[in-house]
Amino acid sequence: MAPPNSAHPPLLERCLTSGRLHSAYLLAGPGTAPREAALAFVRACVCTGPAPGPCEACRECRRSGARDEIPLDGSGKSGPLLRHIGDHPDLLWIERGATDTRVRIAQIRQLQQSLRLRGEGEGRRAAVVADAEWLNPEAQNALLRVLEEPPPRTTLVLVATSSASLLATVRSRCQRVVFPPEPDTTLTDPENAEIVSRFDDLRGAPLPRLLSWAQEYRGARAPAAAAVHTLLDTGAAWLRARVAAEARAQRDVRRALDADRELSACRKVLDRRNANPQMVAERALLALHGAAQ
Repeated sequence: MAPPNSAHPPLLERCLTSGRLHSAYLLAGPGTAPREAALAFVRACVCTGPAPGPCEACRECRRSGARDEIPLDGSGKSGPLLRHIGDHPDLLWIERGATDTRVRIAQIRQLQQSLRLRGEGEGRRAAVVADAEWLNPEAQNALLRVLEEPPPRTTLVLVATSSASLLATVRSRCQRVVFPPEPDTTLTDPENAEIVSRFDDLRGAPLPRLLSWAQEYRGARAPAAAAVHTLLDTGAAWLRARVAAEARAQRDVRRALDADRELSACRKVLDRRNANPQMVAERALLALHGAAQ
């Protein structure tokens, strides 16, 4: 027998080796590792090779192999609500649409409908709900109904950066795999260099400059909200570095800690359907300005 696929986290490896697959898993952690693990796991669920796959040689693995991904649209207007993994009829994938700030309830309902249909043959079926932290409460409750009464021979895999925003009832029905944090490269990422430089110049900056900066986040909500998320993430990394430096110098770090809590509050506000990204940016920049003094 070929050696096990060491790419799988230990819990998933044991499930594949034993053939005892749970009806639901939750893979939580930063970066791309949880998504990659979810994809490899569901492909392994249908693999017919001699060891925990994907073996890439059997018919099922060839069908679930990489294909050009079809962009999703949570409204179903400019793209499908979900897609197959590769062209495998028994493997499904859901994530936020290209212009969506949420995984929409229509996508979960489409998943429910698809899972009710008879799978091909007697093999297993699996579905990945990526961006699970972006499920609103209504979509989570719809998903909960699937988790409570899962179709036979079906495994659901939820992927989230953090499981904190998921309902406790959703989390409790999943086997959890937690991925360790990746090294924080936010401040050294060239794409964030301009924002970091502007943060470094906040000390003594006049209020009109902050308001002018916030006005840059006007426009269509989805791209503006995404840009403000980048602002918040970079601001949080900048504050962590500031707290570390101030602590080493035995200076008071309370302003920076207060600002970090304010950024967390801004993130929650931004995730609301009717949030104004420009106003959230103003609130965040004022908090960062206070920490820089």
